[in-house]
Amino acid sequence: MSLSTFGFIFTGILLNALAQLLLKAGTNAVGAIHLTAENWLRIGFQLATQLPIIGGLSCYVISVAVWIIGLSRVDVTIAYPLLSLGYIVNAIGAWYFLGEAVSAQRILAIGIIIVGVALLTRS
Repeated sequence: MSLSTFGFIFTGILLNALAQLLLKAGTNAVGAIHLTAENWLRIGFQLATQLPIIGGLSCYVISVAVWIIGLSRVDVTIAYPLLSLGYIVNAIGAWYFLGEAVSAQRILAIGIIIVGVALLTRS
């Protein structure tokens, strides 16, 4: 895989991870969502007007475009498993930006993902 191809794939992964973090930040601002027949419209409006959610959805749109470019250059059997790098980015981002805990078990799982991705990219 060339450096530019990896760049497109990794940019898509980063944008996807950023989208998740932004969506979580937006839902944190709204609070736990419990939809009922009476409140679904109000909650939908609250969500639709949260800047982090708008940003997250925008990141998804851009990530799809970048991902398509990457897929045009590499087999999907290589590209798709690389999405697991998003778990690593999200764990670090959630810890750093959202204050979420990263346990020893999660760190071990991240290490296993890194080993798997290294093996995959060398094949």
